[in-house]
Amino acid sequence: MPTQSRVSAALLLLCASAAASAAEPVDLLIRHAAVIDVVAGKLRADRLIAVRGDRIVAIEADAKAAGFDAARSIDAQGKYAIPGLWDMHVHFGGGDKLIEENKNLLPLYVAHGIAAVRDAAGDLSPSVFEWRDAVAAGSLQGPTIFTSGPKLEGYKSIWPGDIEVGSHEEISAALDRLQGWKVDFVKITDNTLSPELFMDALKQAHARGLRVSAHVPFSLTIDEVSAAGLSSIEHIDYAYKAGSTQEADIGAMVRRGEIDAKEGWNRIQASFDEKTARAAYRRLARRGTAVTPTLNGSFVTTYLDRDDHRGDDYLKYIGPGLRATYAWRVERAAKDDAAAIERRHARYERDAAILPLLQQSGVNLLAGTDAGFLNSFNYPGVGLHDEMQRFVESGLTPLQTLRAATINGARFMGQDKLHGSLAAGKAADIVLLDADPLRDIGATRKIDTFVLRGKVYDRKALDAMLEDVRKRVAAEVE
Repeated sequence: MPTQSRVSAALLLLCASAAASAAEPVDLLIRHAAVIDVVAGKLRADRLIAVRGDRIVAIEADAKAAGFDAARSIDAQGKYAIPGLWDMHVHFGGGDKLIEENKNLLPLYVAHGIAAVRDAAGDLSPSVFEWRDAVAAGSLQGPTIFTSGPKLEGYKSIWPGDIEVGSHEEISAALDRLQGWKVDFVKITDNTLSPELFMDALKQAHARGLRVSAHVPFSLTIDEVSAAGLSSIEHIDYAYKAGSTQEADIGAMVRRGEIDAKEGWNRIQASFDEKTARAAYRRLARRGTAVTPTLNGSFVTTYLDRDDHRGDDYLKYIGPGLRATYAWRVERAAKDDAAAIERRHARYERDAAILPLLQQSGVNLLAGTDAGFLNSFNYPGVGLHDEMQRFVESGLTPLQTLRAATINGARFMGQDKLHGSLAAGKAADIVLLDADPLRDIGATRKIDTFVLRGKVYDRKALDAMLEDVRKRVAAEVE
C-alpha cells in the first residue's frame, strides 16, 4: 500500500506539472470582471481578460483561468471593464511659451482613462508631432495622439498657427506639406477662407484620400459639403443648420451681404424643422459624415452666468499661461445682458436637442471635448466625462454615449481593428470601473485601474500622476 500511495502521489504531481506547463503564459490576468462589449451592447459577467505585451490575447469565462499562467493578476470582482476612452476633439496651443504647460496636459488624459486624443489644430504643431512620435515610441507618457497639424484658413485668419491659403495652387502646396508631416487628418475652418476655396480644399484633400474635418462656411449647405467628401462636422451648431427648410436661401443671402451671419442664424433657428433635419441627417449617415458635437465646451460658456468656475478645484492642474487664455471667452460672456444670456441658453438647448435626432438617423457621433487653450474651464481629461454627461442629459443612452467615446472614434480613424472595444487580438487599453456605466454614465469617473498599452496604472498610480501635474503647475505659479 505504501508503495501504491507513493505511485499515486507521483502521478498526481506529474499531472499537475503537465497542466501547469500547458497553461498559456501571459503578463496580466484580470479576473471576475464584468466586461462591457460596446459593439454588441452586452454586459458579459464574470470574465477574465488575458494580456500579453500590449495586446489582449483572450476574454473568456473566468472558469477558464487555470488555462493561463500569469505574471500578474488583478481581482476585478465587482468591477466593470470598458475600452480605453477616446477624446476626438482637443487642442494644444497658446504659443511657444506654453509648450511645457501643454505637454503637462498629457498625463491628465491618462489619469482619466483616455487612451487616445484627436488634436484638431492649434499653434504648437511641431511639438505635437514630437509628442505623437514619442508616445508611440514609448518614451513619453500620454494618450495616443492623432493630429491634423496646422489647419487650413484664408489670409489674415484670427487663429494662430494656421496655414493661410488664397488659391488652388497654395492649397495643393499646403496639402503637400501636411502629408509630408504625416498628419492623421486635415482640418479646415471658415474664419477668412472663402466658400469657393473651402470647397476646393475639401475636394483636393478628399481626392488624396485624406480625412477632412471642418467648420463649415455659413453660405455653404451641409448637404453639399457632405457630398463633396467631408469626413466630420466639428461642433453641433453646424449640423443644426442642416435642419432649416431655408438653409440654402439664407446662406445665399449672407453670401450676397443682404444679411449678416447673426441674422442668418436667427433665420436658421426660426425655420428649423424636425422632418427636414431627420432627412438631412440620414443623408449624412449614408455618406459617412460624422459629427463631433463638443457640447461641454458650449455648455460651460453658455452657463457662465450661473457658475463662473473660478473656484474649480481642477484649475490646480492647469498652468497659469493656459488659464490666462480662458479670459477672452469669460470677458465676452460677462458683457451679455439678460436678453443675451437668455438667447445663449436657448441656443445651447436647441443645439443639444438635435443629438438624439442625429443618433436615431444613424450619424456616427464622436465624443470630443474641445478642451485646451482658449476654451474656458473645459478641462483636458475630466472634460470627456463631462462631455459624456452632456450626451446623456441630451437624450442618448449610456451605451450610445460609451460607443461615441470608444468604438466610434476608432472607426472614424480607421483604427477599429485594434482599438475601441475589448476583444482578443485588440490593444490592451482597458479601464476598470467601480460601478456600472450602463446604468449611470457617471460611473466612467470611478476608475479603479487603467491598463494602457498593456501597462497597469492602479488608482494609486493614477493619483500620483495627478499629483505630479499639480506640483508642476504650483511651481509655475510661484
